[in-house]
Amino acid sequence: MSEGRDAAGLTRREALGVGLAGMAGLATGGAGLLGVGGFPTIVQAASVRGTRANSVVRLGMVGMGIRGRNIMRSSVLGSDRCVITAMCDVDRTRLNHYADEGESKYADRGRTVSSFVRTQVDDEVYASDDVDAVVIATPDHWHATQCLHALAAGKHVYCEKPLTHTLHEGRVLTEAAEKSGLAFLTGSQQRTEYGHRFSRAVDLVRNGAIGRVQTVNVGVGDPPRFCDLGEEEAPMGLDWDRWLGPAPERGYHSDLSPRGVHGHYPAFRRYIEYSGGYLADMGAHHYDIAHWAMEMDGDGPMRVLPPAGGFWPDQRGVRLVYPNGVVVTHGGPNGTTFTGTGGTLHVDRGRSVTVPGDVWERELEEGAALVERPRGHLDHFIDCVHGEATPICGAEAGARTAAACQLVNLCYELRRDLTWDASAWRFVDDEEANELLDYERREGYGLPVV
Repeated sequence: MSEGRDAAGLTRREALGVGLAGMAGLATGGAGLLGVGGFPTIVQAASVRGTRANSVVRLGMVGMGIRGRNIMRSSVLGSDRCVITAMCDVDRTRLNHYADEGESKYADRGRTVSSFVRTQVDDEVYASDDVDAVVIATPDHWHATQCLHALAAGKHVYCEKPLTHTLHEGRVLTEAAEKSGLAFLTGSQQRTEYGHRFSRAVDLVRNGAIGRVQTVNVGVGDPPRFCDLGEEEAPMGLDWDRWLGPAPERGYHSDLSPRGVHGHYPAFRRYIEYSGGYLADMGAHHYDIAHWAMEMDGDGPMRVLPPAGGFWPDQRGVRLVYPNGVVVTHGGPNGTTFTGTGGTLHVDRGRSVTVPGDVWERELEEGAALVERPRGHLDHFIDCVHGEATPICGAEAGARTAAACQLVNLCYELRRDLTWDASAWRFVDDEEANELLDYERREGYGLPVV
């Protein structure tokens, strides 16, 4: 079968340098930033992190685009349980704007911050003795690398979704987070927020309100495509090379990193070099709800199948087949739709619809097992840092959801059946597919030592 090609006729391997030949060096550190920066390895992290039980958690904010800004404004600045002591963004204008805002808000509240690091280099956040935990809200292709650096430096991690950009990153990060003993929370806010609408849906599905689940539909956007943008003059104060990080070298474009302070989500999510497309962007939320309801946080599908009937409509219809026999299909109304032997339940952020129509209001049996309902994602993270809670969506849960999106994307690319070994994080007897587990990162930006 032929691979998908970009506008210049390049295959994904040719455009991204994809291949397992260089992965041995990446997995063992290579010349990555961690290996030359004097940080401890993941094995050492738990012993160096220190404990400040029940104290105010000192946060380092990494990435101050719209998502980082929203977390800061909605959850951090008004909290008495945490305080920002470091902030990082590759754009100096954005960095100074939000650092000034944070310091001003703290001054208005009469809070004193003894140390407030402003930097364009995230390693300086992880190295700070005045940081207990980090909030990572950078572009997707940076997530795994930064999480690994933070864990190695002994910092607890809250990282936005999609947690990883490749399947190889999922395995490496899952193992590293478990080894570290640190609190790790993926930014899957549908598990804790939105009035617990999704928690209610999961309780109903798990407790048989629609019978035995047979199929799930996940209504999210398109797979990614190769970046075909032109080149613009980079703004003053932007470290464009560091924005690119492990991704292939290319000229600056404001669609990828908008100039200065802005109020929209950038379009880097469209492109395979930096993201898994809009399929992974919202799929990281809605496939997550499917996994949560099916109790698949530590597992994944066995098969990845093309659209039913062998037709290839416009980027919809790829199916994941899970060990419990449930088939999860990309496509349908926005959100997640569960169909069982006794009814259907659809849930999205703004609505829930069931057939029969009374399913949502049904009383569950006395003693039914219910999922927990934390008071909010950041507060839940603080509880986890203090050892008072177990992350509702930890590193493996986040990585497994990202993997579901990545598997769907790869099926659209290869256009054939795939057999996936979730425990090994590899395709079964499929050299072509295994060559796409990761990509060759730019020199100086390899994955840290594990």
